[in-house]
Amino acid sequence: MRFSSVCSVLALCASLAEASPSHGKPKIPARPVLTPAPYNSGKEFPRSAPRSKNKKCFVKPGKGDDRDDAARIKTALKKCNNGGTVILDQSYLVSSPLDLTFLKHVDVVITGEIHFNAKDVYYWASNSFKYDFQNMSTFWKWGGKDVNIYGDLSNGKSVIDGHGQAYWEEIVTNKTLLRPILFSIDGLKGGSMSNLRMRNSPNWFNIIANSSDIIISDLDIQAKSTGGVKIANSDGWDTYRSDNVVIQNSFVDNTDDCVSFKPNSTNVIVQNLNCIGSHGISVGSLGQYANLTDIVENLYVYNITMTNASDFARIKVWPGVQSSFQELLNGGGGLGYVRNVTYDTLHSINNDRAITITQCYGQKNQTLCQEFPANLTIEDVTIRNMWGTTSLSTDPEAGTLICSAPDRCSNIRVENITIDVPSGNTTEWECANIDESLLDINCVPTDGDRDTTNG
Repeated sequence: MRFSSVCSVLALCASLAEASPSHGKPKIPARPVLTPAPYNSGKEFPRSAPRSKNKKCFVKPGKGDDRDDAARIKTALKKCNNGGTVILDQSYLVSSPLDLTFLKHVDVVITGEIHFNAKDVYYWASNSFKYDFQNMSTFWKWGGKDVNIYGDLSNGKSVIDGHGQAYWEEIVTNKTLLRPILFSIDGLKGGSMSNLRMRNSPNWFNIIANSSDIIISDLDIQAKSTGGVKIANSDGWDTYRSDNVVIQNSFVDNTDDCVSFKPNSTNVIVQNLNCIGSHGISVGSLGQYANLTDIVENLYVYNITMTNASDFARIKVWPGVQSSFQELLNGGGGLGYVRNVTYDTLHSINNDRAITITQCYGQKNQTLCQEFPANLTIEDVTIRNMWGTTSLSTDPEAGTLICSAPDRCSNIRVENITIDVPSGNTTEWECANIDESLLDINCVPTDGDRDTTNG
């Protein structure tokens, strides 16, 4: 893979779909010109076909607190598919699942608000689209070819809200409740998403699955609970079986991975992010499913500020044997590799661990991991140009780099790291089964009791 700082640039409707007579000639923001910068994967992004100036579909919401605007949204997308623009500029309530994987050459402008009905969380458990991977589900799926979804952050709206509070409260007593992902790009070949606010997803905020040539830019993602209820699994983005993806210029305040690279993520750039309260920029978890092959290859993570997180630069691999972790999330014994991954220019502010490499994910029992080393290897990884602080959590330790056997990791380099611990003592790093001559840090032997069970 070549990482380059030379950037790539990305008929009238018979009647307006559910058109509002009060619209007149509303101002529709122009589609942003999105440029991967300063890095790109070296692969060109396809250019979007022109959209007709006259093919615009405004969506008029229904009335009442129990309405369902799903059908109105889908009708507009069908009418303005193949060359048009759909405008969602009011407040909408979605109360049933939407399969939008038929889209082609269409822009979707969200300058209003989209809310998902959370009155019955068990309805969505039964009526969402399911993924076998990690028992996930989703409210809706967006796919097809050449689809651009964007808003206008200057208008105070452009919001997609999952109303996660009801789900977080319910899982206090029912931890197996299936909670939908807020936004799923699934099977999209060429597209973008930008200038939107995302709020309170019941589960992950975004998954990019089975897709290629996707640019995500300028998103504001936040999960906030009330009454002290714990927020669960609020990943900013998860990539899965996808290639040539850029995620950039965004803010994430959540309680789980800021970005996570799931199985078969290749040629992905993540740059210019500000992440708060997360579990880091994470490769994995990988190797969860016995005898299946997971590949994560050609990643570049650049210019990230991480604050008050459990981890920062993180690679997490399951052990070589199936093991119990938590309800709906167990595994181990998978095959594959992590290869050609770079973390560069990283500002750490009060994170528990600045660097975490583990091949014992989901296990407190280090003896089991040593007895059954990971089948999945980690190679050609560079973490460089990191500075800042860690928290009191493991002071004077600032991170762990632990492979399950000497032959499971190779060419892992750590360079130009300046991390201070609160005590002012010499910063320490737990290291095991790794070539310490390539690590420009103060390695100490592992104590054999490291907790690797964070999500």
